[in-house]
Amino acid sequence: MEIKIVNEKISLEEVKKMAEAGFGEMVKAVVNIEKRKMALGGEWHSDAEEILLKDGSLQSDLWGINLYPFRSQEQIIEFSSLINIRPKIGNRTMIVEIPEVRAKIIEIIGEMII
Repeated sequence: MEIKIVNEKISLEEVKKMAEAGFGEMVKAVVNIEKRKMALGGEWHSDAEEILLKDGSLQSDLWGINLYPFRSQEQIIEFSSLINIRPKIGNRTMIVEIPEVRAKIIEIIGEMII
């Protein structure tokens, strides 16, 4: 599955096409909450994470989510990924539990997917 780095806006239709080409109704994404960009696609979040790391991102800024582009705007983001397990900073599960990080992800996705 192709992985695409997104630095600016992407249409919801393009995200839907990526979902259909991959898992059907969902596309994996890794969001850089500091550089405000993301990598979409791939079979594993770690694949997209690796591409962003090679592109200059810091691992501490990267958070994995799943996007469901066929759902309503309120239900498009699922905050779950193995790369989110970070007990040293208080995120002990696959779910993004840190409210400030969740808020940044929601804001970035809201700005980038049109």
